[in-house]
Amino acid sequence: MIRINNLKVSLDTKDYRQVISQQLNISKNKIKNVKLVKKAVDARRKNKVHFVCSFEFEIDNEEMIIKKYPKLQLRQVKPYHYPVLKANDEHIVVVGSGPAGLFCAYNLARAKQKVTLIERGSKVDKRKEDIDNFFKTGKLLLNSNVQFGEGGAGTFSDGKLTTGVKDKRKQFILETFVAHGANEDILYMNKPHVGTDYLINVVKSMREKIIENGGTVLFDSQLVDIEIKDQHLVNIKVRQQDQIMTMKPDRLVLAIGHSARDTYEMLYQRGLKMEPKAFAVGLRIEHLQSFINEHQYGKYANHPKLKAADYKLAVKTSSGRGVYTFCMCPGGRVINSSSESGGVVVNGMSNQARDDTNANSAILVTVGPDDFKDDHPLSGVTYQRDLEHKAFILGGSNYHIPVMKVEDYLMKQVNESTVKCGVLPGVKEADLNALFSPEINASLKEGLELMNQKFSGFTSNAILSGVESRSSAPVRFYRDESYQSNIKGIYPIGEGAGYAGGIMSSALDGLKCSELILKGEKEKCQS
Repeated sequence: MIRINNLKVSLDTKDYRQVISQQLNISKNKIKNVKLVKKAVDARRKNKVHFVCSFEFEIDNEEMIIKKYPKLQLRQVKPYHYPVLKANDEHIVVVGSGPAGLFCAYNLARAKQKVTLIERGSKVDKRKEDIDNFFKTGKLLLNSNVQFGEGGAGTFSDGKLTTGVKDKRKQFILETFVAHGANEDILYMNKPHVGTDYLINVVKSMREKIIENGGTVLFDSQLVDIEIKDQHLVNIKVRQQDQIMTMKPDRLVLAIGHSARDTYEMLYQRGLKMEPKAFAVGLRIEHLQSFINEHQYGKYANHPKLKAADYKLAVKTSSGRGVYTFCMCPGGRVINSSSESGGVVVNGMSNQARDDTNANSAILVTVGPDDFKDDHPLSGVTYQRDLEHKAFILGGSNYHIPVMKVEDYLMKQVNESTVKCGVLPGVKEADLNALFSPEINASLKEGLELMNQKFSGFTSNAILSGVESRSSAPVRFYRDESYQSNIKGIYPIGEGAGYAGGIMSSALDGLKCSELILKGEKEKCQS
């Protein structure tokens, strides 16, 4: 099998063998078993938008072909098979069913390891019912919402699978998603995403596989305490349906997510070493998706082979703070992601087709310990809660989302906007300047102006909503090379532990942790 990279392919091309044969000046009949392994849109020239693709294929005399075309950097490839490791006699408890915990438990069960996955929220079908009811009535359930429940916060998002981490395990993660119901295009798209409508079924299927392989999955089960002796884990206490049960795992994996603030507090009180970490806060901006498509694709905006366009912007303000877009959701919608009484949070979500009217993205500015009230390890949590409470008040104290036209926020002449923000259970026009300090507001406004210079019209006919405060964890747990915390037998992983950002990097962290547990704590993970 030979791999050839970065071939220009027109939007209307149907025969990939023909593309390869023209590049190699070889009859296409000699090219067999062509597999598309990478596909990206190149829209740098709006008058000639095309795909850039990489392929794997078979052909006779592969070594000779490779030598004949040295400039093409052809190379032979072999399929990658993620190994199944050998189980031991330990009982592993994994807390949290987001991507880190789910893939950790999945790989442990795949090895026939004794593993119990506990999740404070509900099964995904019940969770969706609870979320839909919240959107309809404003009745928030504190353990079954956009943040908590089977699949974690990523289930109700765009389901992006992008990461800058180079790791061969990524292929296994993608293949696992596909095996459990994700669209096959995530195997080759440059910016793969699953979509909420597909993720709901994917996480359910993965849970069923864990159980099929001998694992146990407990829902509506919250870790509420741990017992430690001589800096080693002794047991844990789990609340399930108002009953407290004691479990004695040999190892405890903490994949608690970035919103488990009560668990953060309990772990801090029990002596787990942690420190405050920088994260980012800001607002969600919405445009018509048709506007984004026209800006990015030009005359090709309505081409049937092009999906909803995305964008990524980053600028540096005069104060030195960076402002950037985050979690851009083409053809998606802003959702109410609240998980605490008296607090409002927004995030973005897209289904697999990305066919909603609006596009949305977070506009964020980084904050850190210098912005917090003190140097307490959980001072970032306090900072987040303060913002979320302000947003709750601005929205009318009924979990409605405060919104504002971008021109109003920038104090410019305002025209009637055609962008409508439909966040449920409702929205309320409010002054979003009241959310942030003057310095943060100044950075966000200057950032928006600088983005408008890069992306003409970005600040026109757009609407803002707030507050986006859960971009990443506000803390980072200590862990050593074996992934253990200062308390032996406890493994903090994923985004909630401060070691990942997004579905893919969290899943990778979960896989690496499972390998260390199976191989023994003296082993080190290799990428």
